[in-house]
Amino acid sequence: MRNVININKITDFIIGDAQAERAVPPTGFTARLTLFAAAVMAFLAVFALALSVSAGRLSERWASELAQSATVRISAPQGQMQASTEAAIEVLQTTPGVASARLLSDAEQRKLLEPWFGPDMPLEALPIPQLIEIIESSEGLDAEALRLRLLGEVPGAVLDDHARWRAPLAAAAGRLSFLGWFSIILIFAVMGAMITLAANAALAANAKVITVMRLVGAKDGYIASAFVRRFTLRSLTGAALGMVLGVIALLILPTGGGDESILSGLGFRGASWLWPLVIPLLAGLVAFAATQAAARRTLKELR
Repeated sequence: MRNVININKITDFIIGDAQAERAVPPTGFTARLTLFAAAVMAFLAVFALALSVSAGRLSERWASELAQSATVRISAPQGQMQASTEAAIEVLQTTPGVASARLLSDAEQRKLLEPWFGPDMPLEALPIPQLIEIIESSEGLDAEALRLRLLGEVPGAVLDDHARWRAPLAAAAGRLSFLGWFSIILIFAVMGAMITLAANAALAANAKVITVMRLVGAKDGYIASAFVRRFTLRSLTGAALGMVLGVIALLILPTGGGDESILSGLGFRGASWLWPLVIPLLAGLVAFAATQAAARRTLKELR
């Protein structure tokens, strides 16, 4: 029975009351302002949501990749580099938790140094240490035990388990994700303020019509419901349009050549594409609450 009553209320809200809606201007400044504000804020909300989702996704990826890998850096005189490298490889191959250990080639080390020294760096003329990439197994690696073993058997080897890189990356991505969600809150707060101003303007402009409706017996709740319905549907329409435009803008963003970064990875993946559909619904709820409060307050002032 309760479900039937709720369905009837929703149906009545969508269909509306032609008599009550005569107090609500169908066009004009308030209608354009509501549609424009909802569309623009929904457009911005799509990008804020994409930033938050992308930052969370990249944070998990970076943390996962760095947590499963480590690097051994070997510094030794030229004549001892080969022996030290072989000794380090032998240590790693017999260390529990090490799935694989691989020497980085000169080309790979050159690529790592290119952002700082450029592509034409004479690698052979510089005392570049030898790097060994370690991939951990599922049971994990005891970094402290490996450091002590390398110190005893290969004095020139230093283990970097990427712990000092993981924490700043995770913190930065977490702040970006928080910034995205906080921006969404601000966007909907501004949307609510704009819709409140538009509703107040519409109510004030139709003060005479409201007075006549009261004289023939219309209650304030009856009048307010017409304003709430009209402004809620306008906001839903504008937010849906802005959401669609925002999604299209995300789709045409450059991919960055496959590099995973905050900008090139901005967007949604898989089921997360459903998130933008929430934006028009939230816009409708914000419009409903804002218009309801504005209508009740302004109708009291017009008595």
